Amino acid sequence: MIQPSPRSSTLSVPETPLERLRVVRQTVMAEAEALQRCAEKLTGDAVTAAEETAACKASVIVTGIGKAGWVGQKIAATLSSLGCPAHFLHPGEAVHGDLGRVRSEDLVWAFSNSGRSDELVAIASHLRQNSAGLIAITADRESPLAAAADLVVPIGRHTEACPNGLAPTCSTTVMMAVGDAIAVLASQIKRFTPQDFARFHPGGALGRKLVTVDEIMRPLPDCRVANQDVPIRQATVVAGLHGRRSGAVMLVDAAGKLVGVFTDSDLARLLESRRDADLDRPTRQLMTSNPTTIPVGALLQEAIALLARRRISELPVVDGNGRPLGLVDITDILSLDDGERSGGRATTKASSAKLTAFP
Repeated sequence: MIQPSPRSSTLSVPETPLERLRVVRQTVMAEAEALQRCAEKLTGDAVTAAEETAACKASVIVTGIGKAGWVGQKIAATLSSLGCPAHFLHPGEAVHGDLGRVRSEDLVWAFSNSGRSDELVAIASHLRQNSAGLIAITADRESPLAAAADLVVPIGRHTEACPNGLAPTCSTTVMMAVGDAIAVLASQIKRFTPQDFARFHPGGALGRKLVTVDEIMRPLPDCRVANQDVPIRQATVVAGLHGRRSGAVMLVDAAGKLVGVFTDSDLARLLESRRDADLDRPTRQLMTSNPTTIPVGALLQEAIALLARRRISELPVVDGNGRPLGLVDITDILSLDDGERSGGRATTKASSAKLTAFP
């Protein structure tokens, strides 16, 4: 039976809650200081790495071993979500056939703090010869991996935060931050937009933030639209509707431009005040003129902010000429929330037809 090794007499064990909190804070501060030192010493090599990544015609192959390998897996996922297709290649599996995944137009990122990991050094020359280039993200230029690479992004040498100075902590934090930074710059060079990001994140909170109003709005055939000169009575019972009733009528002029809205709340106030005769007046006389609208292509989160700020329940979606294309109804947004919480799909016509990406 293996006996646990006795504690070193020099090991200081934090005993009180305050001492233990101090260890936590010191670790975070040590990693923050390492990031600061690295940021100050980064050179144009990081920019070149981003430019080559943005220009890559195929995939970015990310590799690394040990803790650097876990960093590499995260960075591969970040690259993919930012419009740079990326895959992780494990060095141990690479020498058993997975090197066949690397194609001539792929770009390789290799993570290693020391630059001397045997498994990685063993495949470095093959990766360089059979790809569009090998980028080494490592401590400095004085290592076998750096010598084998086409481009080196030095991240510096950092004292680890663990008491023994051995467990990768500061070094992996810096490595991940530099990988993120290069990926972010590459995405900007590629002009990667929030709409592009939404295509790769269709579900959950991210998807809801980045979906556009076009995808949630009730399309024009499902909305109540009437000419501003028709009587209120006629406008509120406009025919040809499908699906759920919206709480607002969009009023247009002869050219089809949106000029006002008349809501169910407006109608209720007329009836409550016994102004039945007003039902036969032209809608333009009692409608809300110049209503709040949102342009087609805007993000849903912008629509939600407008609904909240203006304290309204319906938001017309218009084209560049001010013509209505649809309507965002707050009940559809609430149904979207309900569908996400319950694990089912939203049940409104607009949601069921448009939001198939939402669980």
